[in-house]
Amino acid sequence: MGYGQQSPGGDHQQQGPWPPYAGQPAAPGGGAPWSGHPGPPPSPPPSGGGRRRSSVVAVVAAAAVVLAAGITGFLVLGGDTDDGKPDAGPTGADVVPPSASPGEPRGGAEDGTAPLVPGWKTVINPKRGIAFDVPVDWAVKSSGWVTYVAENGDPEETPLVGFAAPAILKEKWCRSDDDGNGTQEDTPLASVGSRAEPDARDTAEAARENARLWVYGSYAQPAKDKVTTGAAKAFTTESGLTGSVATATSAGVDGTGRCAYNGKATAFAFENPAGETLSWTFVGVRGVDDEVPDPTVRKILGTVRLVDSTP
Repeated sequence: MGYGQQSPGGDHQQQGPWPPYAGQPAAPGGGAPWSGHPGPPPSPPPSGGGRRRSSVVAVVAAAAVVLAAGITGFLVLGGDTDDGKPDAGPTGADVVPPSASPGEPRGGAEDGTAPLVPGWKTVINPKRGIAFDVPVDWAVKSSGWVTYVAENGDPEETPLVGFAAPAILKEKWCRSDDDGNGTQEDTPLASVGSRAEPDARDTAEAARENARLWVYGSYAQPAKDKVTTGAAKAFTTESGLTGSVATATSAGVDGTGRCAYNGKATAFAFENPAGETLSWTFVGVRGVDDEVPDPTVRKILGTVRLVDSTP
């Protein structure tokens, strides 16, 4: 799984909208991610379904681009999108001030941004007004950081699903060059983030589709039959936020790459006071010694809460 970032001086081209959940078409071919980037286009990704992990889009001052395959991350500056569709122009809400690191919560205890779990740290998506806590060994990215997955081999690199303002556990947990192109791609052990769900018909659909698409896009491509998605169930967080939670897992992934593993995801979808559907999703490697235990995932989920959003 690879990540990139954009400096305040760079920009990304505006992308089209997310495909709708219902009847979402699979892209032909099967093998790389989505992104928009100025400058020369990246080399075509490998065809076929052998690549399951990440593509890296690194844009520094609107210059160099490095592309691999699978999950992508970058820093979005400005605009109204936070789910894989970058918009140019830095704003105060998206740029981390020099006095604050990406891992520092933006706010104090009086506004609900202090950790609910003693010793943990708070992750905030200020654009969507969502906060949650993670253990101290997770790396908290800035509020403008976006991560997503796309169909392997999709020439349009259309995002399947994504989230913003993530926290990542062991970002370089597995490193490989499975296609032999000389570029090492990093697969993290787990990631968690949040987003808006403008196309979801209800919270149950949003939860199930987020969980399914993250597992499929991150670990199971191109075998959709390797993914099992559970029914959405009602869930209430510690703050009293109610919604729907669903899980998905992959089994029998037969990739030959060094970083080919099964995965799992837990997604929680809910509405804010304005009636907008939002979601929180955990995605991580499954079936390894340092897999994030399900009780820990549920403990993180239990801290999801609404905070004041940034216009």
